[in-house]
Amino acid sequence: MKRDELAASLTARFGDRILGVDAFPGLLGRVRFDSTIALELFRAFRDDLKFVHLTMVGATDWVDHREVFYVLWSDADLVYVLLSTNLPPDAPTIASAVPIWPSANAHEREAWDLVGVRFEGHPDLRRIFMPEGYAYHPLLRSFKIHEPEDLEVKVRSD
Repeated sequence: MKRDELAASLTARFGDRILGVDAFPGLLGRVRFDSTIALELFRAFRDDLKFVHLTMVGATDWVDHREVFYVLWSDADLVYVLLSTNLPPDAPTIASAVPIWPSANAHEREAWDLVGVRFEGHPDLRRIFMPEGYAYHPLLRSFKIHEPEDLEVKVRSD
């Protein structure tokens, strides 16, 4: 499959909710999509386009929006593709990919913990690095290093 064929196939199925299929070095392409079609798009990639492996989910805070991206692998075509969507910074929420690719579980927990992206329908969305109850997401650009007196310090006594 070539990038132009992928773009035509996705546009025919999803219309203007596919925001673009761009060239991306080393990959079939970068598919930019409207976050409202996440689950439909994930199913199409797994079932119809045979991208059966999700190798990574990540998120980046760009201040004015949060970008969530997915890297998929096709055994049939021996190629990677990148899916990417933007979320508003005040409500960074998208459907979980776990029902489609169970391997998304830990990746989504990490994106939630560090960047604050909420994955609706995730079976166990809780902190993976930071302690439960921690009020911050440390990879947000707005995150400030705290003064020691602002943090609860736990002391171990032997």
